[in-house]
Amino acid sequence: MSLVHTRELVEQGAAARRAVPAFNVITLEYAEAIADGAVAAGVPVILQISENAVRFHGDRVEPLARAAAEVARSSGADIALHLDHVTDLELLRRASDAGFSSAMFDAGRLPYADNLAATLAAANWAHGAGVWLEAELGYVGGKPGAPASAHAPGVRTDPDEAARFVADTGVDALAVAVGSSHAMTERSAALDHALIGRLRDAVPVPLVLHGSSGVPDDELRRAVAAGIAKVNIGTALGAAFTQAVRDTLAARPDTVDPRHFLERGREAVAETVRQLCAVVGG
Repeated sequence: MSLVHTRELVEQGAAARRAVPAFNVITLEYAEAIADGAVAAGVPVILQISENAVRFHGDRVEPLARAAAEVARSSGADIALHLDHVTDLELLRRASDAGFSSAMFDAGRLPYADNLAATLAAANWAHGAGVWLEAELGYVGGKPGAPASAHAPGVRTDPDEAARFVADTGVDALAVAVGSSHAMTERSAALDHALIGRLRDAVPVPLVLHGSSGVPDDELRRAVAAGIAKVNIGTALGAAFTQAVRDTLAARPDTVDPRHFLERGREAVAETVRQLCAVVGG
């Protein structure tokens, strides 16, 4: 078990009628924790580094990506490396050299025609570089510039439009807006499972659910059964990590060695990953 291509994990998951959980990586401790949680669950996972995480690291994508790749290679789980929510074409063009086998190009905030044109250009480059490309149609809430609600009119992905979009762009996977929202800290999102089913029937590529941290376990299971093939999770890891750090510092306010609280944070993330792997990838 080692670093594998995203396409391989998603195709294997689809054949087994399960989804591949994709977890956001912000620091090395996150990558280590996700790998540990995946091993404990016996489930393959995707380590994904977002454009925002790259910005956090001073626009340097390679150090964190290469560290995550080494974690994957030394892990007892099959793990893929994915560059997430890319809006900058220059960053996208660094994906292959940095070791990513896949990327998500995010032009979902744009009007349909502009999204299509930008995504087509991104897909043409990605396929020439051997990069599996995910795109977004509809607009998942919780990001700057997003509609106020995941339930606002016109937000959700239309199946007929999605079929045309995939045919015209040639993307390998499609992130869809079906009721989830990014950055939720409460698990209260209600998904449109009938819409997921219609999208599955209309679109010949894997469907991706973003904003999954706010979706309850039963809703996630139903979404996978309805046709979701990749489940993105970020905020839940941040919540677990931060709470563990807070608790450690509250109990030991004299701590100056960051290893004490980073270890607790890593353990909390690993347990969160284990639990969510069992829900969506088991």
